[in-house]
Amino acid sequence: MGQIQIMDEFLSNKIAAGEVVERPSSVVKELVENAIDANSTSIEIFLEEAGLASIQVVDNGDGMDEEDAFKSFARHATSKIEKEQDLFRIRTLGFRGEALASIASVSKVTLKTSDGTTSGLELYLEGGHIKEHKPTALRKGTDLTVAQLFYNTPARLKYLKTIQTELGHTIDLINRLALGYPHIAFKLVHNGQSLLHTNGRGHVQQVLAAIYGTHNAKKMIAFEGQSNDYRVHGYASMPEVTRASKNYMSLFVNGRWVKHFLVQKAIVDAYHTYLPIERYPLVVLYIEGDPQLTDVNVHPAKHQVRLSKEPELLKLIEETIRGAIRNVIRAPLVEQKKEKMAKPITEQINIWKQPVLDTTKMETIVEKLSEQQPQRTYEATAERPVIAEVQEERPVPIQQPAPELSSASTVEEASMKKEPFPALEVVGQIHGTYIVAQMEDGFYLIDQHAAQERIKYEYFREKVGEVNANERQALLLPLTFHYAADEALILQEQAAALEQVGVFLEEFGHGSFIVREYPTWFPVGFEQEIIEDLLEQVLTTRKTDIKKLREEAAIMMSCKRSIKANYYLTKEQMERLLDDLRKAENPFTCPHGRPVLVHFSTYEVEKMFKRVM
Repeated sequence: MGQIQIMDEFLSNKIAAGEVVERPSSVVKELVENAIDANSTSIEIFLEEAGLASIQVVDNGDGMDEEDAFKSFARHATSKIEKEQDLFRIRTLGFRGEALASIASVSKVTLKTSDGTTSGLELYLEGGHIKEHKPTALRKGTDLTVAQLFYNTPARLKYLKTIQTELGHTIDLINRLALGYPHIAFKLVHNGQSLLHTNGRGHVQQVLAAIYGTHNAKKMIAFEGQSNDYRVHGYASMPEVTRASKNYMSLFVNGRWVKHFLVQKAIVDAYHTYLPIERYPLVVLYIEGDPQLTDVNVHPAKHQVRLSKEPELLKLIEETIRGAIRNVIRAPLVEQKKEKMAKPITEQINIWKQPVLDTTKMETIVEKLSEQQPQRTYEATAERPVIAEVQEERPVPIQQPAPELSSASTVEEASMKKEPFPALEVVGQIHGTYIVAQMEDGFYLIDQHAAQERIKYEYFREKVGEVNANERQALLLPLTFHYAADEALILQEQAAALEQVGVFLEEFGHGSFIVREYPTWFPVGFEQEIIEDLLEQVLTTRKTDIKKLREEAAIMMSCKRSIKANYYLTKEQMERLLDDLRKAENPFTCPHGRPVLVHFSTYEVEKMFKRVM
């Protein structure tokens, strides 16, 4: 007897559900895309327990008559494809006809629908089987409820994450669909709380404001470009608005939200030299072209597409976005340079002479130290002014010594210190960046920024681990942060962990937080930037490892508070810097792993000058 058998229809539907229905957001995606295909102008999504208890999608679309309502739950039932050629001219989001059958096979479904010409119909299904059907009074449109998802496949439940995580996936999905269809009014409600509500007036920036906040929406640049085969348009953020993840780039191909690595790369390339390393823009990109140029039938969840004439499209995207950025920032950059040229030059001090620096190279100036922030200053002699910590755009030199810096000890760092720090005699400085010091067997070049970065890192690493109420300082004006609803949920969940690194969030309305106080040892002038970076890190990882977060916070603060290049120190300041470096646990590398000092032996120098062979 043969071993091959034809699977039961309901078993095959459950297997298909494994591809189509991964989590509650997968169900929402299929139902909302059906509503979009049905020409809806209003779509409301109601969730209970992130959709595990209940998912309800209500639209005002075309609806269905009785015959179509019954057929809609049959596998491979579709109104989008009649013949093979239609696969290459797909203009709708759904087309395979397996979504409703797969969803119904692993849940309890109630469908209410009306096409507006006849009385409505209500169907009730369990496990894919129709249990009840009856007429119902309903306006034109569809009301579909999916309850007890995976009730008959409990093994699937163990792969789901927390309520917050699952809800976050759905919020992210609806945010993107709202951006893709600004002419549709979307409403998302969870456990009775409204998380998103767009007006459906067709203005993308209004949707951006609803998702990312008005402040960020105002800093989005419109762009548009066209080739023989494609038209691209959308909005890209100005360079000062960045995120730590590529997840803020939303791509739509003929209305379909997709993920495409090469398109993302083209967008990032458009910002080349405009963004810091590992920072990414907010972008909404719409790609329009002949459906025959795209193959959407390559992924069960339809997240991916293949694009014909891809190099041409990528070039169009990169050039269009880059041109839009240049047009916006060119004039401000010129004005900013003129302002810098007009400013008085801050005095630069060297132990041998007082050089005159080109102002275009002078990127760092003196910053006032907070009295509450204990750190070491590098003092000059009484005849010279004291140059304290240097930062950008805060020219306020003061004379204020600080107490000794303390350092936390770790096994890893102690093991790295394989040799004692050499007893160095300061000789001078090169280009205001590298300290030259000598000893019996040669000389050393010390990167002053990397050196102080190491010192500050060990200081801040200990301070971050000692967050307490006695070292807090109130802000004159509270700092405000705006995030999308799914991001806000993550931050709410991680609020206690963030407090352990000195970030004290208070909820301030829908998707907004305020910070009223911060630790006194936070680098002065960088409070908002540091808090923002820490929040972005939590959002990127979507979880919090306290040890890692403290480590990253210390590295971030040390970098911002360290002497920059092109800054001239006195001999006394250089000696004080090397003295502090000698006390560090690991004085040989900065927190990023770059070397702090490089040794040139006497033999190597003599060999370069052919004194030895």
